[in-house]
Amino acid sequence: MPAPSSPLPGWTSFPFSSSSTTRDVLRRGSGPGVLVMPEIPGVTPAVAAFSDRLVAEGFTVWMLVLFGDVGRPMTPGYAISTIARACVAKEFSALAARRSSPITDYLRALARALAKETGGPVGALGMCFTGNFALALMVDDAIAAPVLSQPSLPFPLGTERRRALHVSDDDLVAIKKRVAGGCSVLGLRFTCDRAVPAERFERLRAELGDGFEGIEIDSSPGNPHGIPTKAHSVLTNDLVDEAGHPTRAALDRTLAFFRERLLSA
Repeated sequence: MPAPSSPLPGWTSFPFSSSSTTRDVLRRGSGPGVLVMPEIPGVTPAVAAFSDRLVAEGFTVWMLVLFGDVGRPMTPGYAISTIARACVAKEFSALAARRSSPITDYLRALARALAKETGGPVGALGMCFTGNFALALMVDDAIAAPVLSQPSLPFPLGTERRRALHVSDDDLVAIKKRVAGGCSVLGLRFTCDRAVPAERFERLRAELGDGFEGIEIDSSPGNPHGIPTKAHSVLTNDLVDEAGHPTRAALDRTLAFFRERLLSA
């Protein structure tokens, strides 16, 4: 029977159901698994290009279709309309400081399915709206390599939300136990990104200690690489794929993190 088609060349698509939720998942590659949870507005060409890099590194990649149209390029209007729909969807809790979005239960089941298919623990990478989902998934042993790229939830409105992690207190206890057991966390942000305030990474360092590796890329006015102060998407839209550029270094470190945590094992 032929594999289901996908709008992306080289990728196949399948539906995954759990917790009364069904979503399409894009699949490609072989080797240890990495679950990619795209940023707003969805699986854009830039997100697909990042996932293709993971495939080339020797990973099985599952990209979840959470928002938008697969393969549609990002535009400001497209992003605004997508985030407006996401903010009112029951699956997400964009302002919740001390609990995860309801979609997290579905994501944990999806990660377990990927781990079962690939025969071992998997990586999880969230971006922007989904950034802290990778942290919430750590309560499950299926996750061995969580990456938080510009984790933007909860929206940083008020002092508490600026330092909040979008996980419950009980989940944070479980996450800290996982870190103490050797499951480290990688985080990425631009220093002037208003959606991902410095207080959030300070909180991650305070809670996780040496188990949190935070990469903060200088986007202040006059920075040596000319990175705009509005830069947000470290691995996709604001990536400058040139040797020596800090965003390329962040990409290289992300790939190395997955290799160390998954391929070595």
